[in-house]
Amino acid sequence: MNIVVLVKQVPDTGAERTLSQADHTLDREDADLVLDEINERAAEEALALKETADAHITVVSMGPDSALDAIRRVLAMGGDRGIHICDDRLHGADVLTTARVLAAAVRTVTDVDLVLAGNATTDGQASAVPAVVADLLALPQLTHVRKLGVDADAGRVRAERETENGEATLDAPLPALVSVTEKINEPRYPSFKGIMAAKKKPVDTVDLDDLFPDAAGFLVTRTRVVEAVPRPPRAAGTRIADDGSAGRQLAAYLIAQKLV
Repeated sequence: MNIVVLVKQVPDTGAERTLSQADHTLDREDADLVLDEINERAAEEALALKETADAHITVVSMGPDSALDAIRRVLAMGGDRGIHICDDRLHGADVLTTARVLAAAVRTVTDVDLVLAGNATTDGQASAVPAVVADLLALPQLTHVRKLGVDADAGRVRAERETENGEATLDAPLPALVSVTEKINEPRYPSFKGIMAAKKKPVDTVDLDDLFPDAAGFLVTRTRVVEAVPRPPRAAGTRIADDGSAGRQLAAYLIAQKLV
């Protein structure tokens, strides 16, 4: 079984994040960058399948030089090889462009049986890239999955999805694309042995010209941010000493704010 895991390096959600003054995109140069947690869970699911079946895991990531660290982390967890899409022309790529590039990279992998991804990245939160990749690859898509089962012999994948109205069970033939939620598993930590082994595992670096021979005039984004202003500081609240009139003061405030 050949499994592809799509991963992304993102700014640490626990650290301060800012926008670039040049184009108002997320400033990644001065940010603390980490492998997105939801991608770790997608990788863990691939590794769990590898433990029960004869599987080969290819890790694919699009990003600058630093994105190689995200690939190496998954390789340290147990992945087999990586594909790093690195091209300055992809800076600020929108959802459609990102999906096109990732789909093109997946096509370079021979006989893919399963593509795994997180349902949404913490920096973009578009929740659309996996679905677009599946559409471009003409694969059935099982999205927002919290439990996954793969029957390689039967060539089928079965998944559970939690919805607002209950639970849904999804079933599809392989090859397929699955995006997972944070409820799918708890990812493992790379071992020291795995970290050392990851340094020797192959990672192919490709650019737009490798994936699209006619990349001249490649449309990276269809929108641009023309202005961004810092979020205003939080205003101090009003403290009310309860002298017997606190209830009336609170009611008056809610009425003034048109909340009641």
